[in-house]
Amino acid sequence: MTPPPYVIAVDTEVTTLRDADHLLRELAGQLPETDGLFGCTHLVRQGGRRRVALSLGSRSRTAVDTARAALTDRGHGVTDGAWDDRGRAVLYPGAAALTGTLTVAELLDRSAIERVRVLGTPTGPGPGTRLVTREFVRPQWENGELVLAAMPHIGGTLVPFEDPAPTPCCADH
Repeated sequence: MTPPPYVIAVDTEVTTLRDADHLLRELAGQLPETDGLFGCTHLVRQGGRRRVALSLGSRSRTAVDTARAALTDRGHGVTDGAWDDRGRAVLYPGAAALTGTLTVAELLDRSAIERVRVLGTPTGPGPGTRLVTREFVRPQWENGELVLAAMPHIGGTLVPFEDPAPTPCCADH
C-alpha cells in the first residue's frame, strides 16, 4: 500500500506524542468520512521550536478537504502534503482490529501494515509468530510502506517497539 494521495500537514502546539495521538483521534471523530483515513505524527523542529505536528491523508479528496476546513476553523495551520515521509501512524485502516494477541499474518491481513521488522534481527518474523499488541500499535512509513517495528518478548512472542506507557527519563531520581 502506498501512502494516500491526498495529504495535509497540520501545525500544532502539541509537544508530546500522547497529546498528538489524542488530538488526531479527536479530529477524526469530527469527520464524516474516516474510512481509509491515515493520521500520523511527525516530530518537527523549526526555528528552535520543537513540537509534534500531524498529517492526515486519505484516498478521498473530499475527506481531506473536510478535514482541512474543520482544522482551519479550529485555528490550526494547514498546508498541502506531509511534514516528511516517515510519519508515525496512529490512525490507519484496520487499526481498531489490532487487539489482544495476533499472529503476524493476522496483523498484516487485518490492517494497512505491510511488514513487521524485528529490532536486532536480520530477517522478519514468520507469519505464525505471535504479537502481543497491548492495544497500542504504531507503525511508521518507511520507503512508502507502513512498517511495524517490534521487539522480542516473553515466550517467543513479539510486542510493538513503542510502549503505550513509557517511563519518563530519570523517573527514579
